[in-house]
Amino acid sequence: MNILGSIRAATASSARSCSRHLYEPGPSRWAAPVALSRAAIHASRAPVASRRSFYSSVVTDCAPTSAVRHPRWVNSAKPGTPRDQQSNDQADKNDVRLDNPEDNQSTPPASAPPSSAPPSSSSSSSGDGSDEGDPPSPPPPDHPPQSGTSISKQSVPENYPQVLALPIARRPLFPGFYKAVVIRNPEVVSAIKEMMRRGQPYLGAFLLKDENSDSDIITDINSVHPVGVFAQITSVFTASSGKEDEKEEGLTAVLYPHRRIRITELVKGGQTAKVEPAEEAKSEVAPAESEVQLPTPPPERQGPPMTMQTSFLEKYNVSVVNVENLATQPYNKDDQHIRAFMSEIVSVFKDIAQLNPLFRDQIANFSINQVASNVFDEPDKLADFAAAVSTGEPQELQDVLESLIVKDRLSKALLVLKKELINAQLQSKLARDVDSKIAKRQREYYLMEQLKNIKKELGMESDGKDKLIEKFKERAAALKMPEAVRKVFDEELNKLMHLEPAASEANVTRNYLEWLTQIPWGRHSPENYSISHAQKVLDDDHYGLKDVKDRILEFLAVGKLRGTVEGKIICLVGPPGVGKTSIGKSIARALNRQFFRFSVGGLTDVAEIKGHRRTYVGALPGKIIQALRRVGTENPLVLIDEVDKIGRGHNGDPASALLEMLDPEQNTAFLDHYMDVPVDLSRVLFVCTANMLDTIPAPLLDRMEVLEVSGYVSEEKAQIASKYLGPQAKEAAGLKDADVQLDPAAVDVLIKYYCRESGVRNLKKHIEKIYRKAALKIVQDLGEEAFPEPTPAPAAEATSADTKKPEDDSAKAASTVEKQDAPPDTPGAPETSTPHTTAEEKEEKDRVVTTVERKPMKVPETVHVKISPENLKDYVGPPVYHKDRLYVHPPPAGVSTGLGYLGNGSGAVMPIEALSMPGKGNLQLTGKLGEVIRESAQIALSWVKGHAYELGITKTPEELFLTDKDIHVHMPEGSIGKEGPSAGTALLSAFVSLFTKTKISPDIAMTGEISLVGMVLPVGGLKEKILAAHRAGIKTIIAPADNRTDIEENVPESVKTGIRFVYVEDVKEVLHEVFRNEPVAERWKDTLPLDRP
Repeated sequence: MNILGSIRAATASSARSCSRHLYEPGPSRWAAPVALSRAAIHASRAPVASRRSFYSSVVTDCAPTSAVRHPRWVNSAKPGTPRDQQSNDQADKNDVRLDNPEDNQSTPPASAPPSSAPPSSSSSSSGDGSDEGDPPSPPPPDHPPQSGTSISKQSVPENYPQVLALPIARRPLFPGFYKAVVIRNPEVVSAIKEMMRRGQPYLGAFLLKDENSDSDIITDINSVHPVGVFAQITSVFTASSGKEDEKEEGLTAVLYPHRRIRITELVKGGQTAKVEPAEEAKSEVAPAESEVQLPTPPPERQGPPMTMQTSFLEKYNVSVVNVENLATQPYNKDDQHIRAFMSEIVSVFKDIAQLNPLFRDQIANFSINQVASNVFDEPDKLADFAAAVSTGEPQELQDVLESLIVKDRLSKALLVLKKELINAQLQSKLARDVDSKIAKRQREYYLMEQLKNIKKELGMESDGKDKLIEKFKERAAALKMPEAVRKVFDEELNKLMHLEPAASEANVTRNYLEWLTQIPWGRHSPENYSISHAQKVLDDDHYGLKDVKDRILEFLAVGKLRGTVEGKIICLVGPPGVGKTSIGKSIARALNRQFFRFSVGGLTDVAEIKGHRRTYVGALPGKIIQALRRVGTENPLVLIDEVDKIGRGHNGDPASALLEMLDPEQNTAFLDHYMDVPVDLSRVLFVCTANMLDTIPAPLLDRMEVLEVSGYVSEEKAQIASKYLGPQAKEAAGLKDADVQLDPAAVDVLIKYYCRESGVRNLKKHIEKIYRKAALKIVQDLGEEAFPEPTPAPAAEATSADTKKPEDDSAKAASTVEKQDAPPDTPGAPETSTPHTTAEEKEEKDRVVTTVERKPMKVPETVHVKISPENLKDYVGPPVYHKDRLYVHPPPAGVSTGLGYLGNGSGAVMPIEALSMPGKGNLQLTGKLGEVIRESAQIALSWVKGHAYELGITKTPEELFLTDKDIHVHMPEGSIGKEGPSAGTALLSAFVSLFTKTKISPDIAMTGEISLVGMVLPVGGLKEKILAAHRAGIKTIIAPADNRTDIEENVPESVKTGIRFVYVEDVKEVLHEVFRNEPVAERWKDTLPLDRP
């Protein structure tokens, strides 16, 4: 299209509709509808804090007051005349001017563009802008003569030496182009309203130098560019929050620039507005308005004087500057360079208009508004037009504004316009690329559909649904489906054949058939029941655990004779880190079964076990069906981890759902909610793990065969560290072939003073830490010379070096991605600030990525590292456990030594302290003791009170005991919770020692529950307790007689070496053993005789 021709036609048509002359500045009155719409658009885009109701307040250029027609220093008010009467007289005069019957034209709308300032008579110049020395003319009569042919035109002052300065953000204004600005400063808002009321809607607009700042006042003349525009306020839109009791929040003013000006001096600098209370603000409104009515002398102010026409701005906290007009230097329109620049700009306009329809509309709208002349024939206006409609950098646009030489202005405007063209071309290219991709995909889809129809007509290939049905039939033929399942399969397949592929039901049926044909019906892996093979596998994977291994071999032997191990659910119970999960893996490897593990810890949804109904979107079968699909056999080993931590929520009880899955009598026909067909789980070997049995539901525990996996002793931990943990950690640290040795003595120290848990998980962490520290030490000592970093090769070199990969893969070995680094640790910048980037960051915008794996580095053979007990502290820090016994020397009376079992699976030697004090016979217990251990203390004290005479504490059986004393019992390490009945014998011994004032040897430790009549009952955790006693150097352990078999069979001989075990059934035996060879014990032979020799 001929865009230039259409623009010229629109310009000529608009020019014929107006009687304005070429020398009259500003847009025509007849362009009011267009200007108003654009101003309203800009005003509507102004940001508003909340929902506002807008109302228009514009200057009425055809109805000025009589005072406006004369200089501001002429006071036309008559003494003694009321203000209301004066305003009414002025209104009458205005009515006479506007209602001239000879005008034949209607009054322009209130929002018409600025065609003039307030009207003046033909005998005087504009009073607002005149600075000549002529004396002011007398006021004209009430009814001045009117022209009989046209409305009297108002003119813009040619010289306006002092104006209100308004800073503009982000981009400058150009003469002839409207701009809507939002003003928030209440002082500036009030000043503009006063200017509009006085008929002086003129100000200077200057661009701020800082792009991120936004202010309505100028405090420093250097904060703005000196060259700006002289603009007229055409209309204002006051934005309010919609509530009558709230103050106005801002003002949107539509500016029309007329010419270029330069700041010569800052007459009055503004300051930041202070927020005052609403009541005070309202009280100040009335005085301010009264001051406007009668002129008052301006207040005294330091600095340059203000002219009378702007003196009313003295009371506002606004910026006022002295300005001078900047005229474009004379030029020859026929100059060769100027004509070339104009032709190039018009050519670029055409190119951009073809690429960007919005830009084309913008050009057309501006051309219609410029009815006075054709902008494409005036070089200076053409340059301003090019800069005004482009989206260039603020500094580049400011350079165009400051250029007074037309040739330079055209050059700079062309540069800005060229950048706009490049941006438009890039946008057009991106749009074409996207359109081409979409068109290509649509074309491919259309051709593929045609190809399918052609092949279907020729019988060469069936459609996708037929292939899908054929695939399901092939899968089902390879499976041994039960008769009930085969019937369901045929029904679902027949349903799929009659459904359209686009139907939602077809997708549900297809997913169901996918699951139904992927369950391994009748497919199983051949099992290996070889005892020797299983023994080798278990010994290779685990050290010790003789009882567990024997039980597993018994289990396999029965399976070898029966030919199956159906109906067995094993539950491995033990503290953390003893290898329960790894035992399950070893069983699967020994049996040659597939292995699948899932955890039920914290599980609260029964659908995870039983599956979802097919009616739900995204429904899936339960975990066991997913396991069968994953392993591909119907006889895998499924490890259900953390069965003691299963939860219960609003979606059902998963523990109850496990009953059907684990019960041998029910799982032969397990019914999943999704599958809705019986699935035989009898051939699945279930192995569960738990840390304790207390939280497992009784019905579920009844269906399991429990195997207790106790903790390891020190010798077993040392062997595990040397055979398993040490080599694995060494290889993981990259020191497989390096001479780095971990002394066995250092491992013993590690076990004794750092890792006392029953398991070896914490020991593994410490050994890994040792080898990591060793690796760091080697790299730091040898430096980068021995271990240089490989230089990153370019993409081409990296691909050529990777010869082992196929050609297609090596071509993608190296590439680049956008650099994404962590943000700097600096205080947050405001949202409007520009992020700071260094020169290096600008150069390295991309980061190289590659698929070539990095090769490990070899440690030189000259490196030798040995970790011994002496330097162990440098690798793992100070010891966690410092001593095993609180009392090395004989403690005072009232202190005994007990044996406890900690929550982490380890044992501990726990002293018990008792003290008496004056009181009322109360018993106080401290040391974070649980309810059961508190009851044990009460039982022990009651037994001592009941046998006070036999123990020699009282002299007669009738003597009252502890009526005037309180007893305080404390167990050290108060931050560790203590619970259980096994401290009964130790508490009773501490009470007897306190009341008889007899010391107890610190080499004697005891454990056992007591009853109220003095019986000693069996307890648990003997292996861990005896291990702690052995570590502390205890020589005598008093234990319940019922635990003799457990100690003799389950505790290793290495741990029992050097310890004398005394098995007791009654507390009398405990007292005779604890206080042996003491004077008080000789008396007990008569008063507390033993029931057995």
